Amino acid sequence: MEETVEGFLDYKGQPVRRSRAGGWTSASFIIGVEVAERFAYYGIFSNLISYLTGPLRQSTATAAENVNTWSGTAALLPLLGGVVADSFLGRFRTVIVGCLIYILGLGLLTLSAALTSVDISECEKINNVNGKSCSPPWFLMILFFSSLYLVALGQGGFTPCVQAFGADQFDGQHLEESRAKSSFFNWCFFSTSVGINITLFVVIYIQENLNWVLGFGIPCLVMFAGLLVFLLGTKTYRYSTAIRGVVRNRRTPIEENQSSESSKFLSKGLLAQDGETPSVNHVQERKAFVQLIPIWATSLVYAIVYAQTTTFFTKQGVTMDRTIAAGLRIPAASLQTFIGFAIIFLIPVYDRVFIPVARLTGNPSGITMLQRIGAGMCASALSMVIAALVEKKRLETAKEYGMIDLPNAMIPMSIWWLVPQYVLCGISDVLSIVGLQEFFYDEVPEDFRSVGISLSFSVIGVGNFLSSFIVYAIDKISGRNGEETWFCSNLNKAHLDYFYWLLAGLSTLCFFAYLYFARSYVYRRAYSNYLYSYSIV
Repeated sequence: MEETVEGFLDYKGQPVRRSRAGGWTSASFIIGVEVAERFAYYGIFSNLISYLTGPLRQSTATAAENVNTWSGTAALLPLLGGVVADSFLGRFRTVIVGCLIYILGLGLLTLSAALTSVDISECEKINNVNGKSCSPPWFLMILFFSSLYLVALGQGGFTPCVQAFGADQFDGQHLEESRAKSSFFNWCFFSTSVGINITLFVVIYIQENLNWVLGFGIPCLVMFAGLLVFLLGTKTYRYSTAIRGVVRNRRTPIEENQSSESSKFLSKGLLAQDGETPSVNHVQERKAFVQLIPIWATSLVYAIVYAQTTTFFTKQGVTMDRTIAAGLRIPAASLQTFIGFAIIFLIPVYDRVFIPVARLTGNPSGITMLQRIGAGMCASALSMVIAALVEKKRLETAKEYGMIDLPNAMIPMSIWWLVPQYVLCGISDVLSIVGLQEFFYDEVPEDFRSVGISLSFSVIGVGNFLSSFIVYAIDKISGRNGEETWFCSNLNKAHLDYFYWLLAGLSTLCFFAYLYFARSYVYRRAYSNYLYSYSIV
């Protein structure tokens, strides 16, 4: 009989035959919906600060705080989605529910933009007479933010499950499929980066030059199309049985006895909360999660740096010369495409060139996951150093041309000066984000893999909240005596360079703390080889 894959069933509830379900065929459908979701998410997220400071009339600091708070919430909600998937619904159903909530939120967001556009148009007609502000009324603000957080809720169910479900299509105990699983995280990130770059070119241009209604409506339609693609692959998927329990390998009576003896040895003297001797699995589950805490915590400053690419980097670009041809100016937010270009270029090089060469060291992955994450943290710190130097140059240029008091004037300094800091952020993403996703997927117990993926996103979420808090605190402290704050709405009087130097210093300190904990970390895979009781990827 053809070999079956332990711990998985096909769509009929039958044991999975290795060649008939899963693998890259199934993964392609999953990557398809992932690309659609990232297209939709970045169609909202990447230029959100422009919508908040534009039609919604918010200050730069307030808008940055709102963007960070929303994106932080969106990155933390996967923890809830992961628990729901691993304990109740399963990954497949949770992805579908998440998509439906997502589409509803995007639809309401489009409606909100349409109503706000009409309200502003009416206000501007009156404004010529009575001079009143054209800020949207409170009920439209409530509709907008409710829709925005509904998108975050849908993303919270979708994000942790779709990547875990994709990785489930590869058997970690099979040599070739194990390598393919590692490549899946790379190529999934590559594909989503292509989708993100498309939205940065197309959707951002529409938002800046046509209207926000269409700019929000297109992501809604793309997300709906992505759900249809995902459903097309239903009959090809492998469905994990590891919900509310651990998938065990089939073992001979001799192996059962050996495992039992191991359990007695490893659990000796350890009591569970109910007074009974815990199983080896119970002890190891606790140990696995405790071990992850220092790695998770020391990665947070990386996430704080990550938050700047869609907030202050964009606001810098707005003040600079964005002309690329006569009468044609590039939207500042579109410069984020250089993050995508770096990812699209580096992923194939990393996966097809670097990893095969690095495997000569004896590690199937080339380098360890923690080495990969650490290298990304170094690139992140360097991006802040470059950003600080470029911002200092921008401020000096504004002063040289007497433009300090002209916040809306274009400084005679090309926006291409910002490219190096974006590229470094892309390099950092290839190393750290993908590394964090694979690390947390591998290192949690098997029936918590959706939670594991959500832990990698929670790093970004908490980092966004910390960024929001730091911005708020610095804004209050630096403006205490009536002086211009570091985040003054007139960026020519602000000091984003000071902020970037602060983040560069924090990144360096956290890297050394990370290095300390990473050097002593023991991977669960090595332990599982001794225990041989559970199927751990």
